[in-house]
Amino acid sequence: MKINKKYERITFAFLMALSMSAIISFFMVSVNEGFRFGFIGTWLTTWGMAFFIAFPAACFLPKQIVKIMRKISFID
Repeated sequence: MKINKKYERITFAFLMALSMSAIISFFMVSVNEGFRFGFIGTWLTTWGMAFFIAFPAACFLPKQIVKIMRKISFID
């Protein structure tokens, strides 16, 4: 399956947010709760909440970060 070039940025943001929210939520639940009964359910719930925040952030923050980097870097 090939993705149209115009959807490349949003697809990248979606996959990055999906994977990063999964990894970070898994780590945080395992540290805070431990591997106990119901771990998977707790992790999936927190992953969903984390993705709900991560995806919009992955879509909108890069442009703002590039602007900030242009202001603080020596390269124009």
